[in-house]
Amino acid sequence: MAITQAMCTSFKSELLQAVHNFKASGGNSFKLALYTSSATMSASTTAYSTNQEASGTNYTAGGAALTNVNPTTSGTTAFTDFSDLTFGTATITARGCMIYNDTASGDPAVAVFDFGGDKTSTAGSFTITFPTADASNAVIRIA
Repeated sequence: MAITQAMCTSFKSELLQAVHNFKASGGNSFKLALYTSSATMSASTTAYSTNQEASGTNYTAGGAALTNVNPTTSGTTAFTDFSDLTFGTATITARGCMIYNDTASGDPAVAVFDFGGDKTSTAGSFTITFPTADASNAVIRIA
């Protein structure tokens, strides 16, 4: 079992079908769910699932809502990102996470991320820090 970090292949197709809208105002609602080291996720992941989702104090199945950052471009790269997310006073262990579209039918997956090892908080902040929202670093980039 493993989490292989990737932008989901189904997401790429769904972009061309106008399934996802990342606008900060009026766009879809996206969530981030945490997963244990027993989870199996990769580019072939198509939708949110509770299978091997992390559990713990101050973490609810389905994860938490993300705050969209308006899509933009730089040169020939389009990108979008999200504001950092904190699960406060949480007792939880997670190996990775999934971003998914909570608005679209079937909760389609956007991307999966591997933390490189288990990350734990004990009655503290479990924070997901997103990279700088630019053409080289944003979490979602199309070049």
